[in-house]
Amino acid sequence: MNQTRPTVPAPLAKMLALLPAYPGSLLFAAGLNLALAKHLPADAQALLEGKRLRISVLDLQLCFDFQWRAGSFSACRDVGNTAGNIDLTLGASAHDFMLLAQRKEDPDTLFFSRRLQMEGDTELGLLVKNTLDAIDFPVFDPTRLLPARVLARLKPGAARVADMNI
Repeated sequence: MNQTRPTVPAPLAKMLALLPAYPGSLLFAAGLNLALAKHLPADAQALLEGKRLRISVLDLQLCFDFQWRAGSFSACRDVGNTAGNIDLTLGASAHDFMLLAQRKEDPDTLFFSRRLQMEGDTELGLLVKNTLDAIDFPVFDPTRLLPARVLARLKPGAARVADMNI
């Protein structure tokens, strides 16, 4: 059965491809630190130390380059497109990454259906996959990012103000 998956319109992808990589990588690394860093076991931290990873959102033509260094994720500057500068690249569409984050799709299924790409150190790729599989963290719910819900978490009265302005 051939089902259609959501895709990003080509003009939007072309526009996003023009953005500089570092600010996005900086935000991505900050998000990883908030959501994931405290859950990484010590043995995984040791194996990740200094490794450069790239998340490539294929349909958005965006890459996020980061590494684990001294107990946290940090953005990598000036990595460029040289494969030798990256230890592991994971690539998929924005939709497939969202399915992974929501745990609605298994990475093995995406990999064997050629919807998740892995280039570079395969042992590191398996470490990342197995570490993420072992962490019991809440499923990513994009509705948590709605302005009213964010404001509610920051300040209880702020959500009512946001709802009135919508």
